[in-house]
Amino acid sequence: MSFFPSYLNLDNKKILLVGGGAIALEKLEKLIDFSRDITIIAKDISDEFLEFANRYDITIMQKAYKKGDIDGFDIVVVATNTIALHKEIYQESRDSRILVNSVDDTAYCDFIFPSYIKKGDLTISISTSGASPAMAKRVRIYIEKLIPSNIAEFLSEMRELRKTMPKGKERMKFFEKKSDRFIEKYFK
Repeated sequence: MSFFPSYLNLDNKKILLVGGGAIALEKLEKLIDFSRDITIIAKDISDEFLEFANRYDITIMQKAYKKGDIDGFDIVVVATNTIALHKEIYQESRDSRILVNSVDDTAYCDFIFPSYIKKGDLTISISTSGASPAMAKRVRIYIEKLIPSNIAEFLSEMRELRKTMPKGKERMKFFEKKSDRFIEKYFK
């Protein structure tokens, strides 16, 4: 099964991350690019994880997960070494509209984390639908090298220009030409 590519607006979405080790830290580092409304539940938390979470003022509950802890959350990411816990949380979520990601276990996932590039407003994601995260990462690294360092500034300028022009074909043509010139100049 493959996953539908989608970009979620995480504004006003409460996220629960279960786990406090190296894999949970990887997920937290990705989530922090898009939201700060994250709560951590983990009995054991590594020093590196704790330092990173504290840097962003993330709520941490140092305890074991118990049934009902997902209540009130919109998204749950389970990043532990305990497959039984992944299954338990996923099954618990079926009675609600909570989306669940169980790290390294697509059987208990509503969504997966793609490998992604984020440069200002540009976000490019790469996924193998869980077949080979290592390959997705390698493709991301390759593509990332192709992107000019000034893309964020260009997109910021484009965002401001869009506010000044009425919608329609002329605006669309203007932005297509401007984008084409940028690509011709910087993508070599």
